[in-house]
Amino acid sequence: MIAYDFTLRFRLTDATISSSDRVERLFEAGCDDALVGAGQAGKMALAFTRSAASAREAVLSAISDARGAMPDAQLIGASPDLVGLTEVAGIMGFSRQNMRKLIVGSGEHAPASVHESTPSLWHLSDMLAWLSDRGYAVDPAIAEVAGMTKQVNIAMQCAAADPGAQREIAEALA
Repeated sequence: MIAYDFTLRFRLTDATISSSDRVERLFEAGCDDALVGAGQAGKMALAFTRSAASAREAVLSAISDARGAMPDAQLIGASPDLVGLTEVAGIMGFSRQNMRKLIVGSGEHAPASVHESTPSLWHLSDMLAWLSDRGYAVDPAIAEVAGMTKQVNIAMQCAAADPGAQREIAEALA
């Protein structure tokens, strides 16, 4: 068993349920391995450290347990996923400047950002795979959970997408 660290963010639709009742329900449903954050009205974040045989098992069981305790909750995001250079540098133990030099120096061989701005954002799993391919030591548990949270976020986006547009895009990409 490996301990995986990740966060699930939910939108809550039933305002009649108190935060303390939600926390109690979460604990009873098996989410006793999560720190609960309820600082924003109508939203809740659960920061898990869940032991499981795989990141897939950890994340999916946490989603299932949380949804069982909070049937009104809609999952709105999972992390770690989208990160800037500062976050990647912190995970790898680099300075931000060193991380920037690696990206800029790699040119077209660097992972493509998913958002170009200040800051630019990358999928953490893509960055960790790229760094691993370049010979840097990457924590396999972090890489595995980052890959799974990326998949959760993509699946949520696809579920909300227009099926007709998705077919047309798939045909255009083929």
